[in-house]
Amino acid sequence: MAARAGRDAVVVGSGPNGLAAAVRLAQAGVRVTVLEAAPTIGGGTRTEQLTVPGMLHDVCSAVHPFALASPFFSRLPLAEHGLVWRWPEIDLTHPLDDGTAGVLVRDLDETCRRLGRDGRRWRAVFGPLVRDLDELTGDVLGPLLRWPDHPVRLARFGLRAALPATVLARGFATPQAGALFAGSAAHAFQPLGRPVTSAVGAMLTVAGHRHGWPVPEGGSRAITDALASLLRELGGEVVTDSPVRTAADLPRADLTLLDTGPQAAEEILGDRLPRRVRRAYRRWRYGPGSFKVDLAVRGGVPWTHEDSRRAGTVHVGGTAAEVAEAEAAVYAGRMPERPFVLVAQPTVADPTRVVRDPGGDPERDLHPVWAYAHVPAHWEGDGERVVLDQLERFAPGVRERVVATASRTPADHEHENANYVGGDIAGGATDLLQLVGRPRLAPDPYATGAPGVWLCSSSTPPGAGVHGMCGYRAAERALASLDSPA
Repeated sequence: MAARAGRDAVVVGSGPNGLAAAVRLAQAGVRVTVLEAAPTIGGGTRTEQLTVPGMLHDVCSAVHPFALASPFFSRLPLAEHGLVWRWPEIDLTHPLDDGTAGVLVRDLDETCRRLGRDGRRWRAVFGPLVRDLDELTGDVLGPLLRWPDHPVRLARFGLRAALPATVLARGFATPQAGALFAGSAAHAFQPLGRPVTSAVGAMLTVAGHRHGWPVPEGGSRAITDALASLLRELGGEVVTDSPVRTAADLPRADLTLLDTGPQAAEEILGDRLPRRVRRAYRRWRYGPGSFKVDLAVRGGVPWTHEDSRRAGTVHVGGTAAEVAEAEAAVYAGRMPERPFVLVAQPTVADPTRVVRDPGGDPERDLHPVWAYAHVPAHWEGDGERVVLDQLERFAPGVRERVVATASRTPADHEHENANYVGGDIAGGATDLLQLVGRPRLAPDPYATGAPGVWLCSSSTPPGAGVHGMCGYRAAERALASLDSPA
């Protein structure tokens, strides 16, 4: 520990992983400066007024099933720094054209009851993982190329995670249960017929049953604000409007952590990287993009399925087979007529974000609705029309309620956040090769090979999600280097 006294660190990027890394370093007594290129901090956890005055929209992430499951975030006193979690009555629905839906609530027993004859199967698949989750997260939310702390529990998870999502979904007898799982698996931005595509869906489902799918009161920026406040309390600082494009832009420091993609890291570090690492970073592949539409909706979305009106998250895409077909098309670079769309309705959990009608009529209150479609990388089509078409399919009349919109194309995503190359908000393709070798096959995936420099973005294990574990694990590796004899 004495080796850390008086040491300095620079973290490039103030997304949740950059701030997590900075907090962990500051906890260890290292003086930390975070450099953020944008005028505001937060990366994927920002909240802004995008449509009507006073209405807060989440710029990227909105709902956070992994935040409470995170072994690092769960240990931080973020509540003391203003972070308040809010839960919807219903965590997730996946409506179908016949007016029914798959429904997930935090209570496993209630979810199984709602799934009818698939309830027993749902419990058999996910019940053991729910019981194992506290021990499981440390292994799952980390590098795969290491000996796990809980090998038996990880093996139990692996038996499910290794399956193609289409295979696991077909194990359910009803279309509602199959679609409910397929929608969660689609968060991986992968063709669902590939091996290991059940992993993300299983973790989202299990985290939902253990911790729910909550939202931060006031929007996702509350996570950023709490982390930044804690960092300042620990003596660190964040400097905005400070882009880092080359190594010359980096101040001298004992430790440097980059919350950037591998290709950006290669551009910054250049010849400081070993040749084999430069090649690996240049080969890093990005996945499909997203087209995001923020809506101000009078009276909320009029879903045909009643429970969807009270759900924090709604997956829009039809049956499991339709979701799989759409995801395969997007991955192949083709825009499907009916893409998979994720919808968040934060006001069902957080009424502070409702813009109230001046006349006091709740039917005229304005609600922020967050929606994005999976689209091919760099897609330039009319995403707003596509998203609204899918919403109309399951909520007829929603267009008439929309009073304002704001859209972000894949190019807009990349322009606002250099990590979102081609509109990929997951930090890189999540196929099997890049899950195991994220960002390259190495005993320490966070080490860049340049002395004193580590990568801490979602392009490192465990990947995308607001959990801070990429930043935390990279910081732990960096701190260990200080403690090691020269």
